[in-house]
Amino acid sequence: MFRTVAQFDRIGEENAFAVLARATALARAGRDIINLGIGQPDFRTPDHIVEAAVKALRDGEHGYTPATGILPLREAVAADVTKRTGAPVSPDNVVVVPGGKVTMFAAILMFGEPGADILYPDPGFPIYRSMIEFTGARPVPVPIREENGFAFSAEETLGLITPATRLIILNSPANPTGGVTPKAEIDKLVAGLVDRPDIAILSDEIYGQMVYDGLPHTSLLSYPEIRDRVILLDGWSKTYAMTGWRMGYAVWPEALVDKVRKLAVNCWSCVNAPAQWAGLAALTGPQDAVSVMVAEFDRRRRVVVEEANKLPGVSCATPKGAFYAFPNISRTGWKAKPLASALLEESGVATIGGPDFGIHGEGYIRLSYANSTENILKAMDRIGTFLAKNAKAA
Repeated sequence: MFRTVAQFDRIGEENAFAVLARATALARAGRDIINLGIGQPDFRTPDHIVEAAVKALRDGEHGYTPATGILPLREAVAADVTKRTGAPVSPDNVVVVPGGKVTMFAAILMFGEPGADILYPDPGFPIYRSMIEFTGARPVPVPIREENGFAFSAEETLGLITPATRLIILNSPANPTGGVTPKAEIDKLVAGLVDRPDIAILSDEIYGQMVYDGLPHTSLLSYPEIRDRVILLDGWSKTYAMTGWRMGYAVWPEALVDKVRKLAVNCWSCVNAPAQWAGLAALTGPQDAVSVMVAEFDRRRRVVVEEANKLPGVSCATPKGAFYAFPNISRTGWKAKPLASALLEESGVATIGGPDFGIHGEGYIRLSYANSTENILKAMDRIGTFLAKNAKAA
């Protein structure tokens, strides 16, 4: 028997990919499957972005690039982040990475070790906890509660900090809940963190351009008093429908940027060159496709909420960002994961059970409305039929 290091026995995964694989297998077997599980836009990458990659290939952009990314792209990222957040960002602090998860991996790896505490949102993106446990640090869940509009509570978060706390992970707009934390709550959190300069903050803002009802997005970079310890996670996957391109970026504090550069050299070398030129075209080219996509998600959001609230035993808060709804199914009498499994196997609707996002996810399922309105309506009808036929005592 091989003997691997203990860390690999602690590593978790993202169950959305397992659900996607099962949904794909059922579809190949002839089943009519509607996927409200996977978190990726159902739009094509805009043509001008695709053409930029094709041109880069034809122009001979086939080699290694700097580990942190090509300078024109880092300059474009810095300019875009500065414009959107009001924070002055230098291209020297930008690191282009193969997807948003890489920034999570790097940040948690830097601060996670036995004896350290790392705070993370729960329910939240499952890779947070997986990577924390991989490092041997203690994962400390920050409850994300429906009664708070699925925003984090500054008071509750600050109350979880211990002398061992090394890193706090924040996510707004949030996956899986669609919650957006109000600026007033972020103000309180920042005020409480001023006296703990030894704590780094990983701010996952990958859905920062997907907010609704005129709500502003508040970036942690916009607070000068903590800017020197904020790691901003963002990228192209959601905003530009580029999930398969594996393109992310982070803005790192001056004290950490060379550490992540060395990690890049040791691990992924660089992001593939033509994808970087595509990323440059995305940031510097027309933004019409982004506006069209977000407007369509807004329309679908309203449909999902309206239809979910008609389902027996279900209530659904209106999400304020991203492209997820997180309906409360506790009154159906079903546990979340068995319900999600039954909906896929028996009704042909892929969803994700709330516990896949953390210990506070029980009683909820995640619905991605990155699918057509026609399919959403059909899926909600199937869910309603299933619940009507399979009612359980709550």
